[in-house]
Amino acid sequence: RRVGGTRGSRRVGGVGGTTRRGRWAYLLVALVAINSAAAFVHYRLDLTAERRYTLSKPTKTMLSKLDDDVQVDLYLAGGLKAGIRQLAKSAQEELQDFNEYCGGRIRFHAFDPLAKLDDSAKQDFLDSISRMGIQPRTQVAQEAKGEEQTQRIVIPGAVIRYRDRSYPVDLLKGVQVPQQGPQEQLYTNAETLLEYKFASAIDKITSKERPLIGYVMGNGEPMDYRVYDLIEELRHNYAFGVVALDSIPLISPKFNAIVIVKPTRKFTDREKLSLDQYLLHGGQIIWAVSTLYAEQDSLQLQQQTIAYDRGLELEDLFFKYGVRVNPDLVEDMNSARLTIVVGPGSGKPQTESLPWPYYPLLNGSLTNPISKNLDPVLAEYANSIDTVEADGVKKTVLLQSSANAHQVGTPAIITFEILKYKNDRAYFNQSNIPVAMLLEGNFHSLYENRLPQALADSLANVYGQPYVPVSSKPGRVIVVADGDLFMNAVTDRGPAPLGFSRDDGYQFANDEFINNCVEYLLNPSGILETRAKDYTLRLLDPAKVETDRSFWQFINIGLPLILVALGGYLYQLLRRRKYAVSLAG
Repeated sequence: RRVGGTRGSRRVGGVGGTTRRGRWAYLLVALVAINSAAAFVHYRLDLTAERRYTLSKPTKTMLSKLDDDVQVDLYLAGGLKAGIRQLAKSAQEELQDFNEYCGGRIRFHAFDPLAKLDDSAKQDFLDSISRMGIQPRTQVAQEAKGEEQTQRIVIPGAVIRYRDRSYPVDLLKGVQVPQQGPQEQLYTNAETLLEYKFASAIDKITSKERPLIGYVMGNGEPMDYRVYDLIEELRHNYAFGVVALDSIPLISPKFNAIVIVKPTRKFTDREKLSLDQYLLHGGQIIWAVSTLYAEQDSLQLQQQTIAYDRGLELEDLFFKYGVRVNPDLVEDMNSARLTIVVGPGSGKPQTESLPWPYYPLLNGSLTNPISKNLDPVLAEYANSIDTVEADGVKKTVLLQSSANAHQVGTPAIITFEILKYKNDRAYFNQSNIPVAMLLEGNFHSLYENRLPQALADSLANVYGQPYVPVSSKPGRVIVVADGDLFMNAVTDRGPAPLGFSRDDGYQFANDEFINNCVEYLLNPSGILETRAKDYTLRLLDPAKVETDRSFWQFINIGLPLILVALGGYLYQLLRRRKYAVSLAG
């Protein structure tokens, strides 16, 4: 019996072993098949309400057309604080998602470029990266409560390379800084823009055709260091040319868009006709105008100045667009600072930096991708905008004042006396005053039913551009009621960046706003729409984190180890019992 039982056990065991080996073979084949399919078919189930982990269709389309490798050097790595560490992790995940939609052409490497450099080399690298447009930040970290804080320079950006081109990406530039609440919201806001920042940069650097943008001259527009940053940015991203409006009969349709910055002289009917027909023939225009003469230099010299109308005579043209730029000034409690003399001092006057209501910090749109999720934009002596009826034209507010603002009409005396009211909510009793407007639709000509036939014939026969009373296809116009918003300050060291306030020591989002305006007009890919994403910040309670730290560390680290050990023990126990029964039989 013992021998027979042993043989029986071997026979059963042999069949069982063959069966088990077959099951393992099937499992192995299934795993190989699944992994092979995963190499060609990608799918992620995104259960977040805001679709955080889903790439937009324009981004996927752009990535699918890549014809060569794109190298991304991500400079966020090493010992980072929780918020920026999460941003770095999200950036890598975003690039990994990009990589899956372009056949592995995105090659990214995350590292700390300062880790192995001496002090001199570090400074050279930081200067170089700053000139490229990526601003290093100082990180103050604390390992644990009660311990000493440490400082470290981090570079929140990346450099994207494609063939012989390179493009910098600052992940925090233009990101909306929280005015209140946890600072982690800054990094969450930056996460919402990751897809846009990377996709826009890759799209620009790989684009084979560059749209042509024109800078209009002829009516006193600046062409000096005050527009250095603007022009350099336009030349870097687009084909660039100058439009001499005062000496050409018509604006060439080769220009995909034109920009008009702070004109100071009257526009003639011939010039307005050129602008009118350029728009109606498919052109696009960005206006940055200051209807009132109000300059800071005059105020500093005389302690007060009077704001008066420049006499640009653009009211009728803007009226046809569907807006009215008012001859007033916007004052705002939420404003940038201005250093003023507050009293005599020993040897030199005593100065103080105070909020200057005529430098309003403008808020963006809640829905439009041009200005959504954007840090405040700095304006100087801005005018307000009203809308008027214009059939077929959609109007969207892009920039507006805070909830505590005030409009002052002309003639307005600008004086430091306004500082008496800087905290008076009864004075700043107006809210959300529009300062920038997007106009889209089919525009009507200013000269409809009143253009002489001889002039209309001349446009068609001599210049090859027949007069049209209504645009043949939808057009776009952006009107910004502040020319200074598009201009940079000039210091002893040269031109400052767009939106930089020396008195605040801060760069506001003027640069990002202008770039978004231009991209909205010139880039048909729709990638700008990805700026409209929303992320919800779900924070842990810091007090509970501190008191329950040990418990949750045990849950996340200790408990899994105990379960693994317990599972191994039970497996061995069951195995011994099984084979004990087999041997006994």
